[in-house]
Amino acid sequence: MSPTMPPPRADATASAVSLDDLEQVAAALGSRGIEAVVVADAAIARARVRELIPDGAEVHSGSSVTLESTGIMEDLESSGRYQPVRPRIRALDRATQGAEIRRLRSAPEVFVNSANAVTSDGRLVFASRTGSQLGPIVAGAGRVILVIGAQKVVPDLDAAFERIEQTVLPLENERARQAYGRGSAIHKWLVVDADAPGRITVILVGEPLGF
Repeated sequence: MSPTMPPPRADATASAVSLDDLEQVAAALGSRGIEAVVVADAAIARARVRELIPDGAEVHSGSSVTLESTGIMEDLESSGRYQPVRPRIRALDRATQGAEIRRLRSAPEVFVNSANAVTSDGRLVFASRTGSQLGPIVAGAGRVILVIGAQKVVPDLDAAFERIEQTVLPLENERARQAYGRGSAIHKWLVVDADAPGRITVILVGEPLGF
């Protein structure tokens, strides 16, 4: 992730999502086996992530503007509390150690990320170019923690797909060009309807985070 990321931009509808609305989304997620908590701001979300991850845990994370902008990525990689996977991957040679990189990415003890959208009835929606972050969310990680800003709440799946294609992709495309010298694309989609209770925790934040 490049440090020269564009600043997060809120959706026009973000201000319409209240903490009460988020509590209703949290209840909908809970009915699907996904634990969810509502917090007021990014600082509280960051502290909650620290509380959720035990010291010494192996931790991986997706490339995420939300995690970067809140300081959560810094905590995961630089606090000394955990065993971060991303620095280990960066130290490996992609040409000769690709199999080890895939194993490290696929099944961490804890995986931290955001989502591209969450519906009012509790479905989590993700889009990806490579799909590297999708496997741990689906089944590979022992524990998944998702930090989601208020602007990502949408009424239904159609609105989720529209949000990702019309709002998220252009911003991610701009970020990717700055960070990697090439644009982004959506090659893979994931919708999580439900999960085994206790594996996924969602932190819903009462302010816009990421994009």
